[in-house]
Amino acid sequence: MSFSVVTSNWFRLTLPLLLLAFVYLGLDSIIDFTKSNLGILSNLPFVLFFCCLALSYAFKQNHIAMVSCAMLTAYWFIQERLQSPLSTGTTILELSLLAALLPVTLVLVFVFKRNSTFIKSLVLYLMTLGCIVMWCYLILTHFYDGGFENINDTFLFVVPTVSKLPLILVLYSSTMVLVFAMFVMSLNRISDVVIYSACLLSSVTFIFFHIPHISSMMFSLSGVLMLTYLLSASHELAFKDQLTNIPGRLALESDLRHLGRRYTIAMIDIDHFKSFNDTYGHDTGDDVLRLVASQMERVGGGARIYRYGGEEFTVLFKGKTAEQAKVHLENLRASVEAYDLVLRDVDNRPKDEKEGAKKRSGQRKGEVTNITISIGVCDSTKAKGVYQVMKSADVALYLAKQKGRNQVCFT
Repeated sequence: MSFSVVTSNWFRLTLPLLLLAFVYLGLDSIIDFTKSNLGILSNLPFVLFFCCLALSYAFKQNHIAMVSCAMLTAYWFIQERLQSPLSTGTTILELSLLAALLPVTLVLVFVFKRNSTFIKSLVLYLMTLGCIVMWCYLILTHFYDGGFENINDTFLFVVPTVSKLPLILVLYSSTMVLVFAMFVMSLNRISDVVIYSACLLSSVTFIFFHIPHISSMMFSLSGVLMLTYLLSASHELAFKDQLTNIPGRLALESDLRHLGRRYTIAMIDIDHFKSFNDTYGHDTGDDVLRLVASQMERVGGGARIYRYGGEEFTVLFKGKTAEQAKVHLENLRASVEAYDLVLRDVDNRPKDEKEGAKKRSGQRKGEVTNITISIGVCDSTKAKGVYQVMKSADVALYLAKQKGRNQVCFT
């Protein structure tokens, strides 16, 4: 399977749902298997989440480490406090508190920056979890002292045909899953996917808590997915260009193996980039690379974009000829040429971020310049083999430069 497919937002959104469908289809067999191996499987989530913590530290993924801690705490609470029938004691109240607060702890992960110090941010998050646990203890103490007299008729109102969990929490849990799903669709970061799958699987646990061993099944599945996403994060570091945040050379090499018979390859180069870099500095040069990458993300025609190296980019059109791709590439060339790039005044840039933000929100100042790109194009009807097509596109690129740059040339 192509790397770009595996890392797409749709794949990441639907994978946990597909796994849940498989669990539903084989639910009776899974319950029987869990019963016969209860000693091992009931402790499996602990092992998986501790492994996630260790790998999160190794890969410096502080958001995933926080989610691991939240899920560890929730699963420990289930094993220690919620193993009695829901109708006894304060079990239903404690389950309700857990169902209400676990999504909150997942939302709190976004408070911490992904590139913040790992240990410091994790310690602060654990202290926050401790405060939440203490608040729950005070709630339960108040209940034991006779508080919340009508809570069963209001907050804890249950519709048995829907779930043993209070109806308001069923709706709340479903809403939170949808919110996190929107983050996956719009941002598609590894941390967003981890939080979405954790919220989804924990919500299934709470809503269908009456099913035997549901917590062991869902939290184990959450741990497995989290480990998978962690490995995917390390893999993505190799496949994704960190400067422009688009797929890099390795991703291109992977996708070149899945093009089919008809395809078009375009090689793109930023005109006079070296002299631009020497004149304005590498920071501004990086801004130019990001600008071109952002414009390329708007290319239509189902194009896939990659940073090939340096100031050179590649665009793939599966199932299209060069003539069909022409209009999209011309639009890209024109959009880059028309973009006014405001050069940053590095010497007078405020050291304080708040002061800098105020200046940026006011009238724009600084020199404005424009950049252009040259594009060489070849399709699979003009050459045999992927690498021969790419070589021909490269030849067309140099032809575009010889003709004066800022144009699209075809072989």
